[in-house]
Amino acid sequence: MTKNKNKLKETIESAWNTTFFLENHLDHFSYPHKVATLEQIAFMVYPDEDKIYYPCSDKVYNAIMTRAKSPFLEKKYTDILEKILKLIEDKVEDDKDKEFIKELLSIKYDHETRDCIIIPSRLEKRLLRIFLNRTQITDPYYDVKKERNQRVNKILESRSFNTALTHIDKKRVDEIPDSLPDIKKYLDYIEFRRLLSISVDSDLYLSKKKYTKKDFLKSFGKNLEGNGASKLLSFLGFKIDKNKDSKKKTILWLANEAGEIMVDAKIINYLASLGHRVVVSFTKGPLFTKADIFDVHEDEFLNGPFKDAYFIKEKSLSKNRLVEILKKAKILLISDGARETTNLLLTSTTFARIFKEVDGVISRGIEQKRVFFGSSFQFTQDIFNILEGENSVVVSYKAKHPSVIKFSHNDLEILAKEIIDGMKEAKKKKMTVMFYSGIIGSIPGKIDVAKKIMSVFIKHLEGKFAGTHIINPSDYYKKGMDADDLMYMWEIVQTSGCIDTWRFQTYNDIADTFSLMKKRVPPEWVEKDATYSTGCTKEMRIALRVQKEHPEMQIIGPSKEMFIRRSEYGVGKMYDKVIEDI
Repeated sequence: MTKNKNKLKETIESAWNTTFFLENHLDHFSYPHKVATLEQIAFMVYPDEDKIYYPCSDKVYNAIMTRAKSPFLEKKYTDILEKILKLIEDKVEDDKDKEFIKELLSIKYDHETRDCIIIPSRLEKRLLRIFLNRTQITDPYYDVKKERNQRVNKILESRSFNTALTHIDKKRVDEIPDSLPDIKKYLDYIEFRRLLSISVDSDLYLSKKKYTKKDFLKSFGKNLEGNGASKLLSFLGFKIDKNKDSKKKTILWLANEAGEIMVDAKIINYLASLGHRVVVSFTKGPLFTKADIFDVHEDEFLNGPFKDAYFIKEKSLSKNRLVEILKKAKILLISDGARETTNLLLTSTTFARIFKEVDGVISRGIEQKRVFFGSSFQFTQDIFNILEGENSVVVSYKAKHPSVIKFSHNDLEILAKEIIDGMKEAKKKKMTVMFYSGIIGSIPGKIDVAKKIMSVFIKHLEGKFAGTHIINPSDYYKKGMDADDLMYMWEIVQTSGCIDTWRFQTYNDIADTFSLMKKRVPPEWVEKDATYSTGCTKEMRIALRVQKEHPEMQIIGPSKEMFIRRSEYGVGKMYDKVIEDI
């Protein structure tokens, strides 16, 4: 009896959990064009076999999972309703329209909160969306945000601020290092530290206080607290440590409040001047007083600090394209693809790809802190959060999951160089260099079989061909690599000019391999060849391009006209996105 009760309890909990994702419109199968796939989420959140990632704090999720009225949730819901009702009161002038919209949103509010299953941020988004649609007001807080940015911009350009920023405290001269390089690093640290101190001062944009040099110097004296304070300084290279890796970082910076973003922009430009690269992410559209991507375009005060930044407009960016952009810009701007505070389930493929590729993420404010630090999930990047404390700057740190495997473009370029060096060495020995392109991940769940087919057949070719150096791509596949990683690495190798013969896998190759293994061809491999592979399709395009530069290179295998079935990988997958729908 106890066993049956436990089974029933598990079934109910599982059904409620699924209902949670459905009611919050966060189920990929129900909303495939809006909600990220598990593979895309894995770019950002380390997969947990026991549970599916939810974009809220554990406290919110656990309150919802109790399936009972929760004072904690009800308080959050009520705060959101009051916020929306105040917005109506402030922005709708006609009394009749005002009462209608209040009633409409109150009805929607009662409906959405009846079962205490909705995430507060999702409720906020839905109510705000109805308000925007009914009133046709594009951005109700645009003027407030612009005024905030203008005020902070004026402060940052003021004489009192700039004299304070460059002020030397003669009492602390003894702390200055004794070598010029270390002095420069120390001065960089002082300036960053001062900018960081005022970045959490909300009075800069919320009050009309007139700041003096003395006020700024006092603000610069804030304590730096939290488990991430020392780690952030080390991450950005401000700690004087001769054994420390001084590699410049690529950072994802999550924008937060209007006004606050102006100081952030000052810090971001300063970091860029020191050699770091910063990708700044904004919400997709209006969200109360949060800085959004349209503000950067339309607000001249915010546009100013980012006038030389590169706007990434593509919603689905490949690794090759991202690396290309990163190499030519120090500051990049993107929309995260969502209209709420950092909902990783609704972010764009571009955001997910950037999250995966950077060296660390800097989040801002209490709401973003709840998303990352209030969650038991671990992420694929080190996460920092910068927050105002009591006369202090609180920097929190959450380390990435220890099992995360990351291949930066530098790592892949090193791997590619090693392969090219091997090819050049073979050519010195008068050997023919052959590159073999075949199916690896295009048949879901069969990567190990595909690798074996390729290895057995290439060994067979090596036994037949004298003086031939054959590149077997399956030998270079490493755990943690996705399709974009492989394509980036192989394109460097393939365009090196070292290939004499480029052979694409035929069905006869596959059939002969199974004969060599004394097995019959399994049904999923029958009549398959390189044309079934997304990677091979991309590689055929590369091969034809390379052949124009090196006409002596031979291309062997299926006719180039047959490579028409595949085009792009599913996000985070090794097979074509077309196959996802089959």
